[in-house]
Amino acid sequence: MRVPTLLARAALAEARSDHEGVVAALTPLTDPLLAEAVSEPGYWPWVEPLVSALVGLGRLAEASDLLTETEERVGARGGPPSAVARLARARGRLEAARGNGNLAAAREAFETALEQLAGTPLRVERAHTLFAFGQVLRRAGKRGDADPLLTAARDGYAAIGARACVERCERELRAGGVRGGRSVPEGARAERAPTDLTPQERAVADLVAQGRSNREAADVLFLSTKTVQYHLTRIYAKLGVRSRTELAAQWDPDD
Repeated sequence: MRVPTLLARAALAEARSDHEGVVAALTPLTDPLLAEAVSEPGYWPWVEPLVSALVGLGRLAEASDLLTETEERVGARGGPPSAVARLARARGRLEAARGNGNLAAAREAFETALEQLAGTPLRVERAHTLFAFGQVLRRAGKRGDADPLLTAARDGYAAIGARACVERCERELRAGGVRGGRSVPEGARAERAPTDLTPQERAVADLVAQGRSNREAADVLFLSTKTVQYHLTRIYAKLGVRSRTELAAQWDPDD
């Protein structure tokens, strides 16, 4: 039961955008003593979240070594489409983290993942892939390409009731300039013009209102903590609040 327990801990940390928590949970699975038990392609899906967390922490060399080794093993054994898709998704994140010069390689990896999932009933994996692909493109400044992917991911998550994932898609869309949630009646926005926030300020406000620290919000949005603090200062001024507690009390993410 050790392996599913560690996977559950990693899943919880991943939902919180806690890269260090994911790494702490899954690093024991790299122990040579467990290698035979966890190496079967597609059976224990731990490599992709660990690689993604390492990428999120900037530990690209470690991520590359683990991913390349696993890709070679899956290629030799012939892994199922789900395993190939997860590794391709991790490859897309890794290539994107290496810089815009590798964006074409990242696109190719994500497209491979979607091809592997085509025609399968793996709706969650498809939504995860669409989200990761859209997130990478949005952060590379390719908003026109990113928005349809993020919207499709949001709709896929909504169809299965994955509310936390829907909210994550909404944050990415807002950060890219797309407003999610309920439509606003005509005239209501004009009445609240002094409190209107930019898409990125809304994304920061969402996270802070949920109780996230500045560092946690920065990790989720791929910003510096100084940038988050700058946005928070402007948010307080626009909304007329003086603390995180007041922000949380009045914040409505759908407004």
